[in-house]
Amino acid sequence: MRAILIKDGKGPVENLYLGEVPTPTPGPGQIKAFGLNRMDISQREGQYPPPAGSSIILGVEFSGHISALGAGVSDWKVNDEVLGLAGGGAYAEFIVLPSSHILHKPSHLSWTEAASIPENFLTAFQALVLSAELKKGGNVLVHAAASGVGVSAIQLARFYGAKTVTATASTKEKLDWLLTLPLGPTHVANYKTEDFSQIVKKATDNKGADVVVDFVGKTHWERNIESLAVDGHMTVLALLSGSRADVDLSPILYKRLRIQGSTLRSRSVPYQADLIDRWASSL
Repeated sequence: MRAILIKDGKGPVENLYLGEVPTPTPGPGQIKAFGLNRMDISQREGQYPPPAGSSIILGVEFSGHISALGAGVSDWKVNDEVLGLAGGGAYAEFIVLPSSHILHKPSHLSWTEAASIPENFLTAFQALVLSAELKKGGNVLVHAAASGVGVSAIQLARFYGAKTVTATASTKEKLDWLLTLPLGPTHVANYKTEDFSQIVKKATDNKGADVVVDFVGKTHWERNIESLAVDGHMTVLALLSGSRADVDLSPILYKRLRIQGSTLRSRSVPYQADLIDRWASSL
């Protein structure tokens, strides 16, 4: 089959090429579209090795149809249209993965739209609901809001009944676009020109955010802590500005804050299967 491969195993985008690799067995699914994620770029650059046992081919989310079934699979049939989550291998014509890692593709979504869902929405669901325990009526702050996971977190927060969702981004254009989305943010902040902690406080009548979803790390740390409400939860998904910050621990103690890191690709197959089932059941 054809797949997008990396010359010399890593390097700049120019090292990507279309090559031939063995078709996986048993039960490959034929891919119609795949998602491009930051982790794919990091893997291409040699900074993010795939988890043990995963394909070295890039790509963790896709849409397509089932072209064959493995032994013992009874819940699916050949030609079912699906979207799915993988540890790797989506930048190709075919992929093999556990049947627990696919979902039926909604008929109203294009192949491209469907391929953008699994990694983004599952990561956001895990951050908001499993890690931060978002409750109906809660207040949420989402950083990197124009990213795939950021948009997913905003829409899921609204879907699950958040009272306010404050979204941050680096440009007016991004923030204006976010405000046009169905189930978009209720408030926005340009973190380069505004203090987002003050916008959160104003939006929440000085209560603060019950949930913060952060990708940024170092530069946002102090204002994140300031933004959090008493008993607030923050889920850390990335450290784009750096991993070392000058930390005052006292607000964590006195506000009873809970701060938790969260990853998805490195989690076990049973964990991912349970996550997919819990997310699908909540919709």
